Amino acid sequence: MILVTGGAGFIGSCLNATLQQRGLDTALVDRLGSDLKWRNIARHPPQRLLLPEQLDEFLGTTTQGGPGLDAVVHLGAISETTARDGDLVWQTNVALSQRLWSWCARQRVPFLYASSAATYGAAEGEGAFSDDPGRLDDLRPLNLYGWSKHAFDLWVRRQLESGAEAPPQWAGLKFFNVYGPNEYHKAGMISVVKVKHREVVAGLPARLFRSDRPGLADGAQARDFIWVGDVVDVLLWLLDTPSVSGLFNLGTGIARTYLDLAHAVSDAAGVGRQVAFVDMPEALRGQYQSYTCADMTRLRTAGYPGQFTSLEDGVRRYVQRLASNDPYL
Repeated sequence: MILVTGGAGFIGSCLNATLQQRGLDTALVDRLGSDLKWRNIARHPPQRLLLPEQLDEFLGTTTQGGPGLDAVVHLGAISETTARDGDLVWQTNVALSQRLWSWCARQRVPFLYASSAATYGAAEGEGAFSDDPGRLDDLRPLNLYGWSKHAFDLWVRRQLESGAEAPPQWAGLKFFNVYGPNEYHKAGMISVVKVKHREVVAGLPARLFRSDRPGLADGAQARDFIWVGDVVDVLLWLLDTPSVSGLFNLGTGIARTYLDLAHAVSDAAGVGRQVAFVDMPEALRGQYQSYTCADMTRLRTAGYPGQFTSLEDGVRRYVQRLASNDPYL
């Protein structure tokens, strides 16, 4: 059985679907709430669905001879980049991650966890997005969410350097800009692809932020956009390759502009390309990354053989699913 925290969320539910297609049992930790989040797991209901407050009891039962766990994939977090409750973010994103790491170390269970490209903050230029653990001290996240992910990465490094017991396999993944189906519950944190699709199919121009950086053209802000299926493939490869441990970037290694993305969405939806530029909200100024691009050298060196989906192909697949009667995996 594989335990997936955040298992009814975006990446977690896509991973759950693929694990079950492999014939594996899953236990998911999440809150479905009263909205349509349950639709993310409707086609692939897990063997166990736990509320976060039930996790410690479940793990205690497991250590006492209950159903064994083959791995823990820890994706659950407060992921809003605008989060302000520092105590809640710490308890959820750092303290819980520490408890799971320690449990997996004691029980000899592989542990994969979600870090974030938000840990890089305002990094830019050649080598700025290197996932070399030796460069962790140089990172300056711009928001509470990114800082919390960075804090756990630093804690993991200290555990390893001190010789403390570690899980038999561990991997932290710095997700870049992930998009794809099953993200519909994310409200303000939904991917730009989905937001732009909503605009263009309504007959509106795709709205993009004006650049707030001198010398950078409007729409030229760039991100490393990665299709959720590629993220799942990397997670599965890690689960299948227990000899690989480490902190790794997870993007495509190619930065594409928001203008590229807007055009890809319009083309996939079969509508004319129209773009309108709007002022960046005051709350984002000074916290907005104008460029991200994952250095994928370390994951490739570790042996990952997969090819990443191009932005145009990923957007086309996503838009086709959005146009179907059931857009969920």
